[in-house]
Amino acid sequence: MTEAARVWFILQYFGLPVVVLNGGLAALDRTPHQAPGRTEPLTLKPGSGMVGLKNRVGLKAELEKIQVFDARSAAEFRGEDLKGNARGGHLPGAAHLSHDALLDGTHLRPAAEIAGMLDAAGLDGSRPIVSHCNGGGRAALAALAAVLAGRDDVYVYYLSFADWAADESCSIV
Repeated sequence: MTEAARVWFILQYFGLPVVVLNGGLAALDRTPHQAPGRTEPLTLKPGSGMVGLKNRVGLKAELEKIQVFDARSAAEFRGEDLKGNARGGHLPGAAHLSHDALLDGTHLRPAAEIAGMLDAAGLDGSRPIVSHCNGGGRAALAALAAVLAGRDDVYVYYLSFADWAADESCSIV
């Protein structure tokens, strides 16, 4: 599911109307509920999708105005599992909800359940949500889950914590 979400994020970022089949080949007998309708000609343009992209500089400047969705494991969030980074921990103010909690086996949990989990983690959507992990894949899954849960101002910090931790001027808690 993580790789499917990664492909979804990249294609939708350029404006391609893509969906993720929650259930793989077995789900091909039904159209996913997030399938967009389109009648106008398709024009691909970076940044024209429903989920945007944030870089370190932009994220650092907007940290007080957004909600950071940390989709890494609890050990990564606490700084116990560095995943090859020189520093561990999490971004200031980050809300933690591990990517694996969004899944029921290999399927995304139902949208209402994900919405409740996001709310409980403090990701209520009242401000833009920026998901991140350590290298992009889990962040894409978190963004997909946020969109399915009805959040409409969602971004991915695709370079994620590995990029953040490499810059000593970026605070880590």
